Amino acid sequence: MATFATASATRFAAAAGGAFHGLRWRCCPPAYQAAFLTARPRAVSLTPQRRFVAPSALYKADIQTKEEGLPETLDFRVFFLDDSGKKVSPWHDVPLHVGDGVFNFVVEIPKVSSAKMEVATDEPFTPIKQDTKKGKLRYYPYNINWNYGLLPQTWEDPSFANAEVEGAFGDNDPVDVVEIGERRAKIGDILKVKPLAALAMIDEGELDWKIVAISLDDPRASLVNDVDDVEKHFPGTLTAIRDWFRDYKIPDGKPANQFGLGNKAANKDYALKVITETNESWTKLMRRSVPAGDLSLV
Repeated sequence: MATFATASATRFAAAAGGAFHGLRWRCCPPAYQAAFLTARPRAVSLTPQRRFVAPSALYKADIQTKEEGLPETLDFRVFFLDDSGKKVSPWHDVPLHVGDGVFNFVVEIPKVSSAKMEVATDEPFTPIKQDTKKGKLRYYPYNINWNYGLLPQTWEDPSFANAEVEGAFGDNDPVDVVEIGERRAKIGDILKVKPLAALAMIDEGELDWKIVAISLDDPRASLVNDVDDVEKHFPGTLTAIRDWFRDYKIPDGKPANQFGLGNKAANKDYALKVITETNESWTKLMRRSVPAGDLSLV
């Protein structure tokens, strides 16, 4: 068990605008380019209010991000640093639980962008990078309409067959979050969110949970507390999220993804159950109770 101190996350710019002169921003709107050229620092306060399951206490008081390499290149990485400048992992060292049903959410892909960014789970300190396939950078066929990322200190165990979702095994990644607020976040942002629903996506036989959540700083955050509230105040959003993730591989000639749980979004209580179970799986992983394979636990 680990007690985590008050924390803040400050975003640093990667480089001056001139460093990107002549770079081709393929498949990405101007807003995506602007996300890397901003030089204004921001702070995100993280204030855990109680103890939570965690096998280590590596998390420091302050978290900053540092970009290495140029965006949309194979070398681009977003590292996370503690207050002494040492690298830490956004997956393992940022606390999951903030308190009162609120969780930390690490943004990998800002809304209205198409570069497929992800935490590099097999690299030391698990920085954020752009995913690749056969040595080429990956892009979604169209922009994603929500902020997308992960819940730290969670893991979908590939050795566990979920009897409630057609016996599908975990996809060996942290749990994904789809944040439906109106603000466009930035890569590496750490936001306080409350979960509202869960979608059980099955991707080529693997279970890939999508937790639908909203940032606490969103103007409508107080209006939504469960799946029915999402339908009321964000009509059509749950269907749009399900259909987006169902169909995004079709342009590449792959079959549509499937969804368990009756092809519908489960409620908040079920989402909390998923978070609890995957945090327990992560704890076992960090204690080496289950094989880590190629995953980095640094």
